[in-house]
Order: sequence, then C-alpha cells, then structure tokens
Amino acid sequence: MPQPTSRRRFRAGLRRPRLPLLRAPGRPALATLLTASVLAGAYAVQAVAALTPHVPLLLAATALSLAVEGVLYRWQRGVPALFAKAHADVTVRHVLRDLLLVVGLLRLGEQHRETQYASLLAGLLLCYALHCAIQAVSVLVRRTRTLPVVTRNIDASALRLSPAPPALLRRPGHRLLVFGLPATAGLTATAVTDDARYAAAGTGLSLVLALGGLAVLSLRLLPGRRPVGEQEALAWFDAWLAEYRPTVGLYFSGGPSSVYQAGMWLEPLARLEGRPLIVLRERFMVSRIPATDIPIVCLPKVPTLMRLEHSTLQVLIHPSNSGKTSQVLRIPTIKHAFVNHGESDKLSSCNPYAKAYDEVWVAGPAARERYALAEVGVEDKDVVEIGRPQLDAVRPYAGPPTGAYLTVLYAPTWEGWDGNPGNTSLIEAGENLVRALLGDPRVRLLYKPHPLTGSVDPRAGAADRRIRELVRAANRARSGPRPSSSEELAARTAELDRLTAAEFREGADQAERMLVQSVPPAGRAEAVARATRAWEKAYWASLPEWEHQVVEDARPSLYSCFDTADLLISDVSSVISDFLASGKPYAVTNTGGLTEETFRARFPTVTAATVLTPDATGVPALLETVRHPEKDDLAEARAELRLHLLGPTEPSSQERFAEAVRVLGAAAHRHRTRVTARSAPAPVPGQRLPAPTAALAGPAGDGTPGSALAER
Repeated sequence: MPQPTSRRRFRAGLRRPRLPLLRAPGRPALATLLTASVLAGAYAVQAVAALTPHVPLLLAATALSLAVEGVLYRWQRGVPALFAKAHADVTVRHVLRDLLLVVGLLRLGEQHRETQYASLLAGLLLCYALHCAIQAVSVLVRRTRTLPVVTRNIDASALRLSPAPPALLRRPGHRLLVFGLPATAGLTATAVTDDARYAAAGTGLSLVLALGGLAVLSLRLLPGRRPVGEQEALAWFDAWLAEYRPTVGLYFSGGPSSVYQAGMWLEPLARLEGRPLIVLRERFMVSRIPATDIPIVCLPKVPTLMRLEHSTLQVLIHPSNSGKTSQVLRIPTIKHAFVNHGESDKLSSCNPYAKAYDEVWVAGPAARERYALAEVGVEDKDVVEIGRPQLDAVRPYAGPPTGAYLTVLYAPTWEGWDGNPGNTSLIEAGENLVRALLGDPRVRLLYKPHPLTGSVDPRAGAADRRIRELVRAANRARSGPRPSSSEELAARTAELDRLTAAEFREGADQAERMLVQSVPPAGRAEAVARATRAWEKAYWASLPEWEHQVVEDARPSLYSCFDTADLLISDVSSVISDFLASGKPYAVTNTGGLTEETFRARFPTVTAATVLTPDATGVPALLETVRHPEKDDLAEARAELRLHLLGPTEPSSQERFAEAVRVLGAAAHRHRTRVTARSAPAPVPGQRLPAPTAALAGPAGDGTPGSALAER
C-alpha cells in the first residue's frame, strides 16, 4: 500500500544509495542541458514579447518559465544549483520574470498610467524585501534548532524539542515560487485584460502570504518556542553521560555509501555486556545507521567530542579509518581498537594508520602474519585475534545441492582507489563469468555487486549495467512455476518495517527527528532479530527456484546470500574470508595478469580456491565439482584456510570479542587510575612559624632575609 505523500519513511539501512553511474551515461547531463536551455529561452522570449509588446507571446513565455521552475524543483534539482553558480538563483529569476511583465505593461499602457503602475512596482519590491526577511529569519530559526549534539534512541525531551516549521518556509526556492505566484499571475492577467486590479490583487495576496510566513517563523524565535541554547545542551549531554555511564562504543565517520561498514558491527556490539554507545561525527549519518537499540550520539565539533574524556567510556572500536579518526584518538582516557570492516589480502587491510590505535583486532593468524609482513609499524603484541563475530550465525556446509538448480553467488568487489586491474573482476571478466553461468540451464545466479561499484572507474559501472541486462534477458528466456502468493513476504516486510523504519513528518529536521526517535521500547532488538530471520525465510521462499536475481539492497544481507548459495565467485576481498565460515566451495578470478602460481602465492586467501581466468573457461569444471563433492579436492584446504583466516570455532568469535573488550577496558581503567593519582594535588604541609629572633636571619645568622624567604 503506498505511503501518504505527507509522510516520509526513513528506512535506516534498508536501502543503499543509488549511484549516479548506474544510470545510462550522458542522460542526466543531457536532461540538465535541455531544461536549462528551455528556461533561458523562455526568459529571452519573454523579454522580446515585453519590448515588442506582444501579449500572447508574453503570456506563453511567462507560463513556460513558471512550468520549468516547477520541473526544476521536482525532478531536476541540480539545475537550480547550476544557475546559482552563475548568480542567477531563484530570486534573480523571479525578479526578472516580474520585471519583464512590468515592462510589458508599461509598453502596453499609456504615458499617464506610469504612476498607477509605480504603486504595483513598489508592492513587488516589498514582496521581495519580505522574501529576504523570511530567509534571514529562517536562517536564525535553523541555527537555534541546530544543536551541538544529535541523538537517537535517547530521551532528549529535556532539550525543549518541537516539530520543525513548515518545510515551505525553510526552502527559499519553493517559498518564492508559491508566495510570488499570485503577483506573477496578477501581472499576467493585467497584461491580457488591461485591468490593473488583477495585478493589485495578486500583489496584495503575495504580500499577505509573505507577512504570514514571516510571522510564523518569527514566533519560533521566542524564548519559549526554541530549543535550549548550546551550553544548556552540552550540560544536558554531560548529565546523560554521567547517568548512562557508557563502557564501550563504536566510533564511525564516513560518507553515505560507507554506512555498511558500521552496520556489520552493530549486532556484536549490542550483544556485549555493559553499556554500549555509538559515536558519529556527521549529522546525516544518524538516520542512516541501521535499526539498533544502542544509544547513538553525533558530535560534529571537536570540543564536543572531547567531552567524552570525562565520561566512563573505556573502549572505542573503529571499523574504518577516516580523517576525523585522529581527533578522537587524542582522548587519553579511552583505549582504541581497530576492528576493520573486513579482511583481505589487499594492502588496504594493512593500512599504516592502524599503528595509531592501541590495539588491532583481527580475525585469525593470517591477519597477524599480514601485518608482520607489511611492516607498517603495527607491533605483534598489539594484534589481538577475535575472529569475526558477524559470522557466528552463518550456516555451515551441508553437502551438495539437492534441488533442481545450483545457486551461484557472484559478488565482485569494487574497483578501488589505486587503479589496479586486479581489484575487481567486473571490467575484465564479469560479463564472461555471467554468460558462462547463465549458459548452464541448471544454474541460478545471485548477482550482488559492491555498493561502491562504478564510483571510481566508469568502466566498472558500465560492466555492471550490462551484467544486469544479461540477467534480465536470461530471465525472459526462462519459465517455470512461481510461488502462488507473496502474502507471507508482504506481512513479514510490513512487520519488519514497523520495527525498523522511523516515520517522520514531511520536512522534519534533525531536532524533530531527535524527538521522534527517543528511547526504543523494551525488547525491540530481539523482535527485530526474529522479524529479520522470518523476512529472509519468506523472501527466499517467494522467489521462483529457477529465476536469477540481482541483489542490490541491504536486505537480504550478504550473509543470508551465503546461506542460500552453493558456490561463491568473487575477487580478492573480505567476502572470501567471510564465505569460508560456511566451508562451501569458492572461486576467485585472476584478472591482474599474474600466473596462477604467483596469484596463489601473493594472495593466501586464494590457496583453497578454484582460480578462474578472465575468459571464464573453467566455470563448467567448477560447477561439476560443486555438484559432485567427490571431485572436490580443495575441501581439506578450505578447512585449514578457514582456521588460518578466522581462527578456532571454540570459543566463539562473539566470546573472544567480548573478552578483548573486557581486557582492553581493564587496561583503560588502570591507565585512568594511574593518571588520576599522578595529577592529584600534593598535600599541603602545615605552616611552621620561625623563632622571632631568627625571623630575619640568613643562612649564617648574619641578619639577611634569605632563610625566612626560603621557608616561605
């Protein structure tokens, strides 16, 4: 059922951002150029019609420019920014449109009517002055509602939070179009009818709307109508920290497409004993973090971040490096552990920045060896093996496929920053692999590209689009039975959305979202976990057994795809290490121009894999070994590699993770105790009064004031 237009659903973490490069190349630029050209042409025609004068042409050009303005703010939001760079923002365009109408009226009217139109012109100028005043007050209101701390899953009602002003009053482009429309329509009607009353009525209505908007916004500046000030908000935050007493936290800073890096650590963090906390730095990220009951605080400014130094927080885990990580590392009372968002044989898994942390937590012995070989300054004593807590729930290998189809998961990584052709198989081998898989009538393909695909190299984005079309074409050529009903999936989706999606009023700002996203109800985390499992089961059951799938959203998760797949084909990435938890066969594509021997030697994660060449000639033999395990001579190697990469299965990764947090937290506590003892003021000795006869005596009793001054 479609959602009402007055409401917007923020599905935190349920949808990954669509990358611009996934569109057909050139189309956005062409649409932008066409729209901008039409708008510029409309103004040129309006100018000619006003100077001629030509009433029908003036009317048509004015209507066209208004229509294009509406299109801009509805479908082409990049064009207004383009005009603004040329100092032709919405105010300038609106003034020009009305000015040309006035010029047309003057050209159409008699000489003695200039005085009559002068009053209309004064009214228009007053409308624009009010527009500027509304914008100034809107900025003030926004500043009063921009708090130094943004929260989620925390009761912040003490900050005097309230619903945001209407979105129309906060958006200058939309506001000027709506409030100025009566004046523009009145001037147009006057140009057609030669009756100045229409222009006067339209201008008057625009003035009333502008004055009303100004009054509504101005009321928000009254002391009782705005949130608390900055110092009061910071005092509230300090009090909340003292009451909640956090012990372990996750620190994250990044862009919208990197939110998955934090998301994979939410559940392990929530299962820890103690009081967890999530610390963010970007305001927009608060609503993008997937559903969780863990309290979330966003501290954009460094001075606010430093207030954590005086909290009970002992350990911060870091799933990624960012420029803002160095700021939180300055807090000496907190111990910092780098947990990464995945491990692979790539150099990025041994970033020299890792030596800035107190400890580096890795999955197994392989990562420890990798840091030693990389020689990036990470000492072996600071490396702690904790496994991968996210993988504890991955189902182990249960034998060859028993159904009619063998499910293959193709999950290529992205192209990376260094331009290495071996990073991703998409460009050199992706289409060949997919064609080979689709060519087997007993194979069902799950294609799951990396969220950053195409963000650096357009060729990867183009290959991704072609692969999607291959999948669609293969599905059109196939047929078979479909599940009779998807009511179960619809019900499970509605239940999961109800538990995880926060619903906000249209135009809600961060202060209003803080008010809505208060303390979650008790037991919601467990309910979300149950609903997620039920949704995944219903999702896979709702799909035809024979139909290929492109999995691009956050649901189903990558680990759910692991459980469904019989075989993985990927690149040298953390996907391989994670998939080894299942014990199932996997293959890696060698697209870097290396010999197979060199490829296996350089990347230890490939030692238990079937190596595929870019032409995908080895795919049929690979599928045969999956269908017939007796032909699989890599099973023992996979078990050994799994132990080397992920560590032992007992104790579980979650238990080892919790133990690492406990040990590092204890170290932080001891460090804080020592620092506190050293910084405590020394006891003041009792004052000793000298004898009266020696009050002015020097060291030798010669009458100098030296000894008395020394004692003081």
